[in-house]
Amino acid sequence: MRDFTSCSGENGVQVTDPSSSSNAGKVSQNLVICIYRCCIRGRTCLITVTWTKNLMGQCVTIGVEDSCNRSLCKVEIKPWLFTKRKGSKNLEACDVYWDLSSAKFGSSSEPLGGFYVGVVVDKEMVLLLGDMKKEAFKNTNAAASPSSSLGAMFIAKKEHVFGKRTFATKAQFSGDDKTHDLVIVCDTSVSDPCLVVCVDGKTLMEVKRLRWKFRGNDTIVVNRISVEVLWDVHSWFFGLPSSPGNAVFMFRTCQAVENKPQSFGFTLFLYAWKNE
Repeated sequence: MRDFTSCSGENGVQVTDPSSSSNAGKVSQNLVICIYRCCIRGRTCLITVTWTKNLMGQCVTIGVEDSCNRSLCKVEIKPWLFTKRKGSKNLEACDVYWDLSSAKFGSSSEPLGGFYVGVVVDKEMVLLLGDMKKEAFKNTNAAASPSSSLGAMFIAKKEHVFGKRTFATKAQFSGDDKTHDLVIVCDTSVSDPCLVVCVDGKTLMEVKRLRWKFRGNDTIVVNRISVEVLWDVHSWFFGLPSSPGNAVFMFRTCQAVENKPQSFGFTLFLYAWKNE
């Protein structure tokens, strides 16, 4: 099976594996990274939105890079450490607006609702996150981008999930903004553990004899879209008791393209940490 780094490279997204030896012994943190592709002043760019939560509080970071991975701008917002939960930042490449004063959270560091984060370029809303869209346009005086999806395409997500035998998150496998409930179930305490992947309550993949198949890949179908699944649960079975590692899962959509066998759309990386 190809390693996850080479697979992610085909989509132009580089994600560091926190379970590698260089990160061994580090404490896992509640982390969600979302990557969007957009066009800023005629240049293809990537906008990375990072949500983190730890003992010090919560933080969101917005960074913009060009196609050569050169940083154009970066802003860090720490509304739960300070009092500024609503505001804006004027940068050279773009303007960033946010209102997190009423944000609602679950177990993840990414808010469930009651917020907006907007990226504006030349008075056009390039990226808008959250459910307070009316308030965002009113407060920014920005116009909707003439291209689809406010000009930005959601191409990758990296998330740390925690659980004892069940790991759940939300996933978006198509461009219609439909969100699916994704659940991974694995009980490593039994004599013959297996791995089960469910989408919207339906079991779409089951791997038996997991102790011998701790790495592998398979394909599932979600709403007529092929999704390639890669897993590496080696650390769950063979990691050091004093420093247990995490499992890594990758879900990648496969789309047929004219004159090409396939192309890759959205990629989801999950780093699953077991709570003992």
